[in-house]
Amino acid sequence: MLNILITRPQGKGAALAQQLEQAGYQASLFPVLKIEYLTPDSIELSPLTNADKIIFVSQDAVLALSELKPDINIKAQFYGVGQQTADTIYEVFGVRAAVPKQHDSEGLLALKSLADVDSCNIVLVKGIGGRPDIAKTLKQRGAFLNNCVVYQRTPIDPEPNNWIDHWQSQNVHGIVITSNAAVDAIFKNLAAPQRQWLQQCRFYVASERIGAYLQQHQVSSANIHIAAGASDNAMFTCINQQGSKMSEQSVPSTVDKAAQKTTNATANNGKATAKSDTLKATDKADNTKQRVSKVGSLALIISLIVASGVGFEFYQKLNASKTQSLAVNQLNEQNKLLQQELQALKLAQANLQQTLLTSEQKVTAAMRESTTKNQQELKAALQQAQQQGSSLNPQEVTSLQRMAEFKLWAENDYQGTSAVLKRLDALLSDHPGTITVRQAITQDIQTLDAIKPIAVEAIYLQLSSVLKNIDELVFNAVNLPEEVAKIDDKVLSEDLSDWQQNLKNSWDQFLDGFITIRHREGVAIEPLLSEQQRHLVNQRVKLYITQAQDALLSKHASVYFAALSEAKRLVAEYFKQDDDVTKMVLKSLSNLEKEQLNFNPKVNLQSTQQVKEWAK
Repeated sequence: MLNILITRPQGKGAALAQQLEQAGYQASLFPVLKIEYLTPDSIELSPLTNADKIIFVSQDAVLALSELKPDINIKAQFYGVGQQTADTIYEVFGVRAAVPKQHDSEGLLALKSLADVDSCNIVLVKGIGGRPDIAKTLKQRGAFLNNCVVYQRTPIDPEPNNWIDHWQSQNVHGIVITSNAAVDAIFKNLAAPQRQWLQQCRFYVASERIGAYLQQHQVSSANIHIAAGASDNAMFTCINQQGSKMSEQSVPSTVDKAAQKTTNATANNGKATAKSDTLKATDKADNTKQRVSKVGSLALIISLIVASGVGFEFYQKLNASKTQSLAVNQLNEQNKLLQQELQALKLAQANLQQTLLTSEQKVTAAMRESTTKNQQELKAALQQAQQQGSSLNPQEVTSLQRMAEFKLWAENDYQGTSAVLKRLDALLSDHPGTITVRQAITQDIQTLDAIKPIAVEAIYLQLSSVLKNIDELVFNAVNLPEEVAKIDDKVLSEDLSDWQQNLKNSWDQFLDGFITIRHREGVAIEPLLSEQQRHLVNQRVKLYITQAQDALLSKHASVYFAALSEAKRLVAEYFKQDDDVTKMVLKSLSNLEKEQLNFNPKVNLQSTQQVKEWAK
């Protein structure tokens, strides 16, 4: 039975595998690529609004764009490279798309509606790399072309040596490939023996472009068969046409920038504090001036009064008799002058008090106005700081990123890593300037969510079920019959007179120890197995199945597949193939051999470097 390996991405090869199995082939699903959706910026998506023609290169391009929910011109002319792409366009956007007869780039460019595209706005929805001829040719025809890159294909395992060893053990005859990216993933970093084995396999490809790319890897054109497109029916027709030729040949039996934080709240807060301090100093100076002026005036008045009293007493002592009248007159005049000055001082004091009161009212009003203004400025600064992400703590971001790395590398917990990254993305979603970091985090989450956990418990239970059925297998051999009962006529006599006969019988028994001829009843022309031999065969089969269980729990894929292969060989060699139990055991072992045991897929977090740059 020819074994055909289907390398299409997850979920895209099941229908083809079913067709091949119904036609008598053995089909193995082994995706070598995974699809990661990207998030283009608004500039790259904006041409879809006014596009005259929109070209989708694959189903993945349609599905990836629909996830973004962009504004798209439904009245534009839609194109699909193949029929499946066109069907997906109708399911998603409700628009009938034009499809070329030849499902490849050359067939698409041969359409009459794409012959005259001078000054047309065309959007090419595609993945990273691939199909450069479409863009190049349309630009030469005068079209305004915009590329909208929405997905990328990446290898599931960066080390394909493990694949090739597994394929050799499965005795793979032909390989289905639908993209150049799959060719790169398979032929990357291969050892010489593995490359030679792979080059001798037959390849079923979706286009001449892929066939030419395979020839660059030293694959003979005789081993390359080109289908009429990437659809399941086209691939099945191509494989079925070449099936008889393959059965006659032998195939070897042995794989951004970081956003800067802006913090204006501290500066604005400092300015407000400086203004407040200045006003307080001015107020204090005015109060001090007011206090000094009042005390000075009163001190001056008291000093004048005291001086007048002292002078009056002095005059009396000097001119006690004659000049008393003159002194009194002079003192009276001085008192009048002092009273006039005192009145002037009182008036000045009243004016000063009024001035101080007016100044105090003005200062109070100014302080209130300044306080209100400062509060408004402070509130605006805080709002601006919150909008600009000033409240985002870099330590919290780096801590979550390190937690994600620990769960990935130390615990191999891919779902836990995805949960931590989703929490980090939710933290960054409320802060502008983190678009680049969030794009990297989104790609990592998509990569982690695409990793399917291995159903170790389910596989282990299937092996246990097979193990229970081993004792019910029917051997393909004849049972050894019991030996014919034989009368021993050489028993020694206890009579001394029979010593001569006893001597003869002893000699005959001695000779029988060297050569023994046993006679068995029945015809013995078929292979014979004793009960002990049957028991040993059963135990060996059970041992291999138990060894596969141990390898599954200890995550040793190579030991697992080797043990199942040996168990399958023993069952096929020693037990009846037409028995129902034997058929059931062989089918279960074959299904268990198809399990993909990639226990520790290598994942590199793109967000790690982005977070480091952002936190600087």
